[in-house]
Amino acid sequence: MSTAAATYAELRTRTVRALLERLGDDVSVETIADFEVGGTRHIIPRLRVTGAYAGHDPIRLGLFAGLHGDEPAGCSALVELANACVADPSLAAGYELHLYPVLNPTGYEVGTRVNHAGKDLNREFWRDSSESEVIAIERELRANPFAGIITLHADDTCEGVYGYTHGRVLNEALLAPALEAASRFLPIDTRAEIDGFPARAGLICDCFAGVLSAPPEQRPKPFDIIFETPADADFHAQVEAATSALISILKTYPGFISYAQDL
Repeated sequence: MSTAAATYAELRTRTVRALLERLGDDVSVETIADFEVGGTRHIIPRLRVTGAYAGHDPIRLGLFAGLHGDEPAGCSALVELANACVADPSLAAGYELHLYPVLNPTGYEVGTRVNHAGKDLNREFWRDSSESEVIAIERELRANPFAGIITLHADDTCEGVYGYTHGRVLNEALLAPALEAASRFLPIDTRAEIDGFPARAGLICDCFAGVLSAPPEQRPKPFDIIFETPADADFHAQVEAATSALISILKTYPGFISYAQDL
């Protein structure tokens, strides 16, 4: 069994509680949803981290992972990022980060893409979904109008890191250097077609319907990026690549604040 496969097999037996136990004492942990399935309680946690003061009101970003329970690298990347930003507040200077490391706790704990009801949660947003997880996340998105949204995923059909820009210039301007930062750990997927969509240098303009996104009525629209790692790659390399991409975005975004959000 490969190192990546062994690590993945180990992660299949992990719980949300075990993941949160890896957080430092100074990371604030809250619960946005608490529900029962088959006699077992499950939670959707939110981590909150405020970086060093940067001379302005904090920029609020929402960082999401674990919508698909069989993509655990993003979950670990958000925990690693939270710990890193608490240890070195300059990494998140000027930001208030809301991190949601496990959006699909039932899928995460058994290693399935779908939740306990067999639903792909990342096709359910803003479609009057009855899924508890989606309802809770949509409530968060409306209660906290984020300046930016970043969602982490893993793809078992890709050859390297890539991402979705939703056809917006600002998203592309943030994602391109993030992919470059991640390429220190995993290659960029340079195929002309990825996940069924036309792609250029790892950037995809189109996207599936029903994915996690800002409320349709939110104005101005936040930047909105989906970052993907190759699911079959070494687990720790995926975590490092995702963490590096996130830090790159945190460093790059302030340079665009003076421009219109609708770039």
